[in-house]
Amino acid sequence: MDEKLVCILNEMADFLSIAQMKKLQEVLLKNLSSEAPQREQTSNETYLNINSRHDDNPALFTTLDAPYDRLKISGVEIRVRELGRKISMERIHPHKFRRTMATRAIDKGMPIEQVQKILGHSQIDTTMQYAIVNQNNVKTSHRKYIA
Repeated sequence: MDEKLVCILNEMADFLSIAQMKKLQEVLLKNLSSEAPQREQTSNETYLNINSRHDDNPALFTTLDAPYDRLKISGVEIRVRELGRKISMERIHPHKFRRTMATRAIDKGMPIEQVQKILGHSQIDTTMQYAIVNQNNVKTSHRKYIA
């Protein structure tokens, strides 16, 4: 399996179920296989392999067709939702990645103030809304600091 594809799957693993991960892997592999139409394969390779791009646009994500303009927020949202539908996951959106990153950082012990800076929040209360409290972490912290 392509190394970049493995990285994508690993990043998504924190908020997808095992069944959803298998379905996502299946969809991505199908789209990248030689059986897929050439245009679809080329489009996916463009997004998964930056070295394969032949445009001068400094943007990481560009439109699929020439003139390869910077992909707007709505374009990212549409593609993420389409991918979610392919794996039967209706409530997936780009903001979920941001929330997941913040939650993972807090779960791994990063101080909330540092997460606040990374996210660019002026108020700590906003950052606190991102943090989904993991009950296992609450129990571990209770044992560590109180019990």
